[in-house]
Amino acid sequence: MSINDFFKKNKKGSDSTMANVKLAVIYYSSTGTNYEMAKWAKAGAEAAGAEVKLLRVEELAPEAAIASNPAWKEHVEATKDVPVATNDDLEWADAIIFSAPTRFGNVPAQMKQFLDTTGGLWANGKLVNKVVSGMSSANNPHGGQEATVKALYTTMMHWGAIIVPPGYSDAVQFTSGGNPYGVSVTVDQEGNMQEDVEGAVKHQAKRTVSVASWVKQGQQ
Repeated sequence: MSINDFFKKNKKGSDSTMANVKLAVIYYSSTGTNYEMAKWAKAGAEAAGAEVKLLRVEELAPEAAIASNPAWKEHVEATKDVPVATNDDLEWADAIIFSAPTRFGNVPAQMKQFLDTTGGLWANGKLVNKVVSGMSSANNPHGGQEATVKALYTTMMHWGAIIVPPGYSDAVQFTSGGNPYGVSVTVDQEGNMQEDVEGAVKHQAKRTVSVASWVKQGQQ
């Protein structure tokens, strides 16, 4: 039996209804990598029948820092019309996928600032049982991607959310870098992705929506 046959045989829930699941894909991206991943997640989730919002966290870096990097400045300008994520979006969503680059093995300040605003929702139990998943990127294969995704999940544990990692639930994981915590990608100094992660991102999105559907049906 080939590895692909194994996953086809053991995949469960692929035919489950995933309609009516509301998904927020929330990202931070300085030069575009995580924006691209977020768009793939949106496409994968919509193909699975979910209603999706693509949202960015607010940029906090000073203008001087952004202006010093042409790729960063270009990306900020190109995505200025993408809606900024709010706590209302978190409350609306049944499921949330986060995507952010690593910063010293942790989430960027921009993403952390957004997460730090969720105290009111957390205190009122509004984030309990949200279905969540995370993705990341870095400039080298061991630059902190896994640590960043796991750091993100620490906040989700405090929320009481249901964390949905991709694990090795599909053979695509083995062709995209093999990160079981959440899809991650290596990016070179010119901003080029070094692994083909589009299929893995879309699988992770579909898996997140599937689990959210099961949770939502169980709560009805």
